[in-house]
Amino acid sequence: MTTTTGSTSGSTSDTAPDSTPATDDRDAAGIVADMVDHVLALAATWTAWGGRPIHADGRVHTPHKAIRRVADHLVDHLAEMEARLVGEETQPDHWHASATTTEADLAPFTGADLDEARSRLTRLARIWVNRLDALTPEQLDRSPGVGWTFRQLAFHIAESTYYAEAVGDLTPAHLPERAERTPTP
Repeated sequence: MTTTTGSTSGSTSDTAPDSTPATDDRDAAGIVADMVDHVLALAATWTAWGGRPIHADGRVHTPHKAIRRVADHLVDHLAEMEARLVGEETQPDHWHASATTTEADLAPFTGADLDEARSRLTRLARIWVNRLDALTPEQLDRSPGVGWTFRQLAFHIAESTYYAEAVGDLTPAHLPERAERTPTP
């Protein structure tokens, strides 16, 4: 079963100019690492998920889907950054995105799934940190090619907490009284 609702989000080249991520003086690499830490802290509570999808913002959210979306987002924009650094055109992504909920997204989220998520997301975050730390301030703020600056990409990636926050903290003390919830931006 695959469920699709709404439109899928595209890469930065498909994003409206008014949605350019705001940046500040925080370390770009640090905010990516902090995002992954936050996602994994929430994911540590997801083994308590009862299998009922969470509806927020007109979308269906599950633990597996949140991990999939965060990982896909990290991979997508990393590929964009690497292509732009070597002067290649970026490849459009063909992810199923957040509008699609697959059968795999509906599977129970086990301790083994949490271990896999930790391994996958921690390694992806490390790649981002290493790449961003290797860039000069000029490269971060005046990035080659078409699209957001690499600093803006990092701040955009940090917004991936949305997917984890849509699922939320599933420890019994934090479970909502109702099924519908809106994640904090």
